[in-house]
Amino acid sequence: MPMKRMNEFIYSNIEKEIEVYGYDGVVKTHCRMCHGGCGVLVYTKNKKAVKIAGDPGCPINHGTLCSKGIASPQLAYHPDRLTHPVKRIGPKASGKWERISWDEALDIIAERILSYKEAFGAESIVMGYGTGRDNESVIYRFANLLGTPNVLTAGHFCYGPRIATSIITCGTNPIVDYENQPKCIMVWGNNLVISNPDCYKGESFSVALDKGAKLIAVDPRLTRIAARADIWLQLRPGTDAALALGMLYVIVEEALYDREFVENHTHGWEPFVKRVREYPLERVEEITWVSKEKIREAARLFATTKPAAIQWGVAIEQQINCADNNRVLLALMGITGNIDVAGGQVLFQSPKIRNAGYFGAHRMLPEKQRAKRLGGDFFRLAGNFAIINPKFVWDAILTEKPYPVKMLFFISSNPVITRANAKEVYRALEKVDFMAVSDFFITPTAELADIVLPAATWLEMDYIGDFWKRHGYILPRRKVIEVEECRSDHQMLNDLAHRVGQGEHWWEDFEQALDWILEPMKITWADFKKMDYIRGSVQNKKYEVGGFSTPSRKFELFSTMLESWGYDPLPQYHEPPESPYCTPEIHKAYPYILITGRRLPGFFHTENRQIPMLRELHRDPVVEIHPETAKKEGIKEDHWVIIESARGKVRQRAKYFAGIDPRVVSAEHAWWFPEKKEPGYGWAESNINILTDNAYESCDPAMGATHLRTLLCRIYPEIQKEDERVWGNTV
Repeated sequence: MPMKRMNEFIYSNIEKEIEVYGYDGVVKTHCRMCHGGCGVLVYTKNKKAVKIAGDPGCPINHGTLCSKGIASPQLAYHPDRLTHPVKRIGPKASGKWERISWDEALDIIAERILSYKEAFGAESIVMGYGTGRDNESVIYRFANLLGTPNVLTAGHFCYGPRIATSIITCGTNPIVDYENQPKCIMVWGNNLVISNPDCYKGESFSVALDKGAKLIAVDPRLTRIAARADIWLQLRPGTDAALALGMLYVIVEEALYDREFVENHTHGWEPFVKRVREYPLERVEEITWVSKEKIREAARLFATTKPAAIQWGVAIEQQINCADNNRVLLALMGITGNIDVAGGQVLFQSPKIRNAGYFGAHRMLPEKQRAKRLGGDFFRLAGNFAIINPKFVWDAILTEKPYPVKMLFFISSNPVITRANAKEVYRALEKVDFMAVSDFFITPTAELADIVLPAATWLEMDYIGDFWKRHGYILPRRKVIEVEECRSDHQMLNDLAHRVGQGEHWWEDFEQALDWILEPMKITWADFKKMDYIRGSVQNKKYEVGGFSTPSRKFELFSTMLESWGYDPLPQYHEPPESPYCTPEIHKAYPYILITGRRLPGFFHTENRQIPMLRELHRDPVVEIHPETAKKEGIKEDHWVIIESARGKVRQRAKYFAGIDPRVVSAEHAWWFPEKKEPGYGWAESNINILTDNAYESCDPAMGATHLRTLLCRIYPEIQKEDERVWGNTV
């Protein structure tokens, strides 16, 4: 069969599939079942999406697609999906709802917003979002124009720290340039073949390895990536900063750094070297459990193999060392001369459009209101990037200090499951005066709301995809289907904005906003829909002309901005708040280090556990333990066990795993059970955040990142004969 062209890319089987299976046609768009943004082809039949396939012409994923993208129709047409607005008519968590119209729902929400703003100030209203629906800039626009500085995101411990620390160090987030073939890749706290994170795809990484790239894996677990690595650094959880400082020690002492870059383009080299010399390999070996020989070997390989790049993930951010973890990895990129070079870490430029920051209207939030941001004067790096620590919100609800928070509006967020110290979160959501939620389903969080709005999936909206990312591309997301009364968060907030007096800053229809975003390029949304993508200009070593976008115009090893905010301008290592060394009394009662947050390919945080295709891949929550640990604790494989910390206990199924240290256990996060129809959907049964802590002193001092990844725990069979202990968890 002759090959046919669709736009500039070649396809060979679309027409044949349409003919054989009776499809109506195919829509070229891109997925948003996670952060990935993979290009897809959506096949339709009788105005329904019936098949999702990877788009071989997309430069983001080159035709590959994960199980989440393939399963998207099961989400869109799920029988339990919320398809119309509802109002709670019973007590919170009673499950009693009344169907209402969109007009009534938005009128109620608008009335509450205006009344609370009048009585308690705009700061008494907290907007919140999770991840995955490209709604961040729209939510910030609404909040900033309303006058509330309080937008509760995942940004204090997920991706936000990378953006914040990258901006203060080198001006923007450095992205691995897989397109130009790194010769060495160091994967640090990331499992991109499973999770496909922001700006990266496991496919591009795998291709680089197949082409011969050397691989260093830094992970407490023997992941697929670690198993393939030339060097696997199995560190003690939570000691990433110490390990990186040890590698920097080798690079400095052996003069393996890029002398020209260091001399001409860095700020603070001499004090930085002094700090690095505080971490000789003997000390680092003791802290990290990694031999000094392996640390030296990895440092030499990374520093001498050009170009080299670091693939980093959220595991390094969900720690007390969050900001410094990022800073030391940035330092490794910089001093080895791998910043903004082909095949290294590139500072990509976005197309010339109105970017997400500008769209978010941050400049329009009055300074008086900005000063009221919850925790902004406490976690100052986060506060300067409009990010707040969640505990400040819960405390403001429960204690009304520093002022009362009266209303929450959560969009694509399920904080009962995703936030640390889940019992405290639940108490706060029970107490808050009014809460609205926009989501696909009634979740444990939505169950506590007064109004729940039916959100549209990515298949049901037009949007400019990924215009907030740092990989240099924008792609059109084309609307494929409509599902009853579901409405995109973008259109919903546009409509709500008119009801609360923001109309002059919004549009009659949100499609007009897409025209406005694209206006600097002198194209419209109608024009862009006909394109496959637009890429920003590609130019390496831009710093040689204009320097870096930092106060010193240099790559800042010594951070002038952190210094101005009262923080140590040089990175360092802090022992985790719970560990065998700093809390020996707790360790005696809870002898194992617990890693939380392990991701699974079919789920996206708390999402998709109702999707048959995906739940079949992973029925129950699993905790990994070493066979020696299992034998010691009398635990049988696949049996339910209790994981207990000083703050509570949960149950998960045990899985033997020899690729983990016997002193460490690894549990999954984000579990709830939509199939359980009783109140709460089993939110406290296996939710690992029952065990985590959110005390301010345990958080990263600059970003406020919650320390989730390294706790102390004990683990034992669900029923123990010696004391007849039986599973049970009270809120």
